[in-house]
Amino acid sequence: MFVTAYAPYGAEGIIIRVEADIRRGIPGIDITGLAEGAVREARERVRASFRNSGYAFPADRILINLAPAGVRKEGASLDLPIAVAVMAAAGLVPQPENLMVMGELELSGRLRPVRGVLAAAAAGLKAEIRDFIVPAENAREAAILAGDNFFAAATLCEAVHALQVRAETGKLPPYSYDPDEADPCAGVSFGLNRSRDCNPAEYCGDFSEVKGQARYKRALEIAAAGGHNLLAFGPPGSGKTMLARRIPGIMPLLDSDEAVEVTRLHSLAGQLKTDPGGGGGLITQPPFRSPHHSASTEGILGGGRVVRPGEITLAHWGVLFLDEAPEFRSNVLQSLREPLEDRVITIARAEGPVRLPADFQLLMAANTCPCGRLGMASSDAQACFCTAEEIHRYWRRIGAALLDRVELRAPAPAPGLDAFSMGQEEPSVEIALRVERAAAIQKERFKGLGIRRNARMSPSLIDQYCPLTPRAREAFHTAAAKLGLSGRAYHGILRVARTIADLEGKEMLDTVHILEAVEHRRLGEDPYDIFTVGK
Repeated sequence: MFVTAYAPYGAEGIIIRVEADIRRGIPGIDITGLAEGAVREARERVRASFRNSGYAFPADRILINLAPAGVRKEGASLDLPIAVAVMAAAGLVPQPENLMVMGELELSGRLRPVRGVLAAAAAGLKAEIRDFIVPAENAREAAILAGDNFFAAATLCEAVHALQVRAETGKLPPYSYDPDEADPCAGVSFGLNRSRDCNPAEYCGDFSEVKGQARYKRALEIAAAGGHNLLAFGPPGSGKTMLARRIPGIMPLLDSDEAVEVTRLHSLAGQLKTDPGGGGGLITQPPFRSPHHSASTEGILGGGRVVRPGEITLAHWGVLFLDEAPEFRSNVLQSLREPLEDRVITIARAEGPVRLPADFQLLMAANTCPCGRLGMASSDAQACFCTAEEIHRYWRRIGAALLDRVELRAPAPAPGLDAFSMGQEEPSVEIALRVERAAAIQKERFKGLGIRRNARMSPSLIDQYCPLTPRAREAFHTAAAKLGLSGRAYHGILRVARTIADLEGKEMLDTVHILEAVEHRRLGEDPYDIFTVGK
């Protein structure tokens, strides 16, 4: 007897065939098939849940095989499949055909939520599996793809009842849930709701709350519209982090395919919220990930004995924000270079390479020097005493190669008192409208090309979609010669200029678009160019 199950692994996971064989011998359970700790411990949870649910556990020798046997399996999502396989082998339930089962068992027989339910549904549908039984707390997640072809069980008894009904009627019993229980302000909504269900300020703050920093706000608007990478630098307390954390409120919502992919990846990583009413619906807001600067390379890129997505994969179709970027370990920062170019990370394992998607937008914030006082109002109490070598060493932690991939560099100087006496700042909702219009232009422009934002344009697409007026071309060549731009920087300026023109609804790139793009690019090559800001 066997049951179809699923185990998270990498970005896709694997479909598992849980086989059970009962034979005469000393009572016990043996599990084969590279089972990790939690899977091996399932034997005791299954035995106790049988007894506490009123079922007699077979007093024979039981062999459980998890196929394919050459792939490591971890997590407790195989508890319920093992229990059902044992029941089927003992004749307590009919052999489940064309059905996938997931769930962790408590000793009482209750089911706990598991990660990867949406990914399991996607893999199951691809393998032409029709029905699914999942824990009740994963109901909303399962419904995204499985529709009505699933049953969310709260206990082992409910799962057994569903199997018996399916054997008699040919389909699972109906499961009722309320799709209106989703929390849209947490970036989650049931189904494909494409409207902004709440004010972005309610969950990520509003741009109007930050006084001044017009240049930095403009850079964030361009970054949100075109998907460009950005570095903000300035003294502590200038608003670098506060503004960066508000960028989700102006970014375009994910389309249906992007939303399913992002939700699936977060499900695999166990990042979807669950609740007794069936939490964990579709993520429609671009993800915003902000790891601590002590994060390891494995935590950022992904990995482990059983490969799990890292921060760059959880930021797929969204933003990876590195606050205090120079404080991250150098090898962590430099490991971002290839994913920024390839939009994917390949992790080598003995079982074979694992590819994880990583199409993210990089935002970094940094102080201007190790002590943080460089650029603050000059006084004896606030003077910077860092040496030139210390400042250069601080900035070298980011590295020229990574910095060359950052198309926008925004200074965030300490705001003066006049900034706090200014009137009402522009709210996020007005900026978001401009960004959404620019994003719609790009979506139409790149239809069928496999990209969605200007930041992903190849050199050939730049030649096609970045026409310059004669005066703009002359200004661009002059700036390129003066700044000694690399080939990547050359194309980066044109991509940013294209986004600026899209924000204005213009087809041709004019001089003003080129000059603004150059101005956003020129800073940060030398740590001392921050002294020129505002001069």
